[in-house]
Amino acid sequence: MYKFSDLICKAEEKLDVSIAEEGEQEHIVKSRFKIMKADDDKMLAFGWASVSMRVDGELIEDWQKDIVEPDELERAAYDFVELYREGGEMHERGGTAVLIESVVFTEEKLQAIGIPAGTLPIGWWIGFKVLDKDVWEKVKDGTYSMFSIEGEAQRIEVDDE
Repeated sequence: MYKFSDLICKAEEKLDVSIAEEGEQEHIVKSRFKIMKADDDKMLAFGWASVSMRVDGELIEDWQKDIVEPDELERAAYDFVELYREGGEMHERGGTAVLIESVVFTEEKLQAIGIPAGTLPIGWWIGFKVLDKDVWEKVKDGTYSMFSIEGEAQRIEVDDE
C-alpha cells in the first residue's frame, strides 16, 4: 500500500525512498501545491490540492513515474471529503483547519459549467478555514505557502504505450 502523495510530487522535492520487507520499493512523499488565495480576516486559504492533467491535456507524471488518472483523483477527493475533511499542521498535528470548499475539475464538469477546454487544469481545488491562529500566522508570513496532501494508494504498473 502506498500513500496517495506517492503519486504526485513537486519537481524540487526529494524522495524519501526505503525498501519494504518483501523487497518492493516504497516511496513516501508529501506533495505540496501553492496557496493561491487567502482571506486574512476570515483565515481562509484556497488552492490546488492536486493536479492530474495540465491545461494542454498532458497527464502529469511525477518523479516516481506515477500518474494519477483524473477519475482516480476524483474518487480520492470524494473519499477525503466524505471521511476526513480535517486539515493539519505538517502532517503532525490535526485539527488546525477544516475543509470548506472542494471541487474536482474534470473535462465533463468544465464543459457543463461552460469553461472552455484548455482554460483550467484537471485537478482538485480546495479551500480551508484555518482554526489555529499560530498556523494562520505561518500561512500569512509564507512559512506555509502550499497545501500538502497525504493518503494511501496502490501502485499499478502500466505500459509506456
